[in-house]
Amino acid sequence: MTTTTCFAVDTVDHVAHIRMIRPERANSMIPAFWTELPEIVNTLSDEGRARVIVLSAEGRHFCSGMDTTVFTGEGGLAHDGGHGPRSRARLASGFRAMAMHLQETFTCLERARMPVIAAIQGACVGGGVDMVTAADLRYATEDAFFCIQEINIGMTADVGTLQRLPKLVPPGVVAELAYTGRRMPAARAREVGLVNEVFPDHTALLEGVHAVAAEIASKSPLAVHGTKQTMAYAREHTIADGLEYIATWNASMLDPDDMAEAFRAMADKRPAVYADLPPVRRGI
Repeated sequence: MTTTTCFAVDTVDHVAHIRMIRPERANSMIPAFWTELPEIVNTLSDEGRARVIVLSAEGRHFCSGMDTTVFTGEGGLAHDGGHGPRSRARLASGFRAMAMHLQETFTCLERARMPVIAAIQGACVGGGVDMVTAADLRYATEDAFFCIQEINIGMTADVGTLQRLPKLVPPGVVAELAYTGRRMPAARAREVGLVNEVFPDHTALLEGVHAVAAEIASKSPLAVHGTKQTMAYAREHTIADGLEYIATWNASMLDPDDMAEAFRAMADKRPAVYADLPPVRRGI
């Protein structure tokens, strides 16, 4: 197991489990969070040994959102580094760059070569919603709730919720949550399709999520990667574009060895055995 300030990570049977480990602060997102999460996810994706990522949290609440230290004090993303007063334009430029840095922290979940499953209990607020909407699948406990908290503190959500949530649930539902800042309970989230299933408690949630993860991990990782890439492409393009994309993808990425192994395993009534994704090398 690897531990950082905000996370603990272990990989068992091709399933990587990333846990948020600051329950005493409801897993609020301190400055370290925003660098640690993409480093962990990108490493798992590049190595290719994990075939699914489970993202969960310790304690009563999944995530209370942005910690105030992100914007204030030494180490805060908005700290001026001691350069003193700056013009309004330069402050705005700095804020824009900071927002895009924060956005990239969650975009890495979409870019990962394997599916990401979020297991949510208690509060999922503000930045927590930004995070889970970038996951591929979401499961929750009965006591879970979701809140676009930014409107309640006088700002517009800017790290992904308003862009991704309308792709997951009806726009009218998003508008109500975004304008009012109301809490959406787990039962309603299940009803509108934000979460796949609701479990009675945290233990049952993790058991259920790991069962789903194990089932995904039993499939060809290359086929799963292709499925994730194709669905992501289709979300942003026309049907015709999506059809051309998958034709080109399979023309180059379809692995006859994986298909042969799948058929052999079915005939032998045994689990299929597939090679991991090849590692990604960044740089020379």
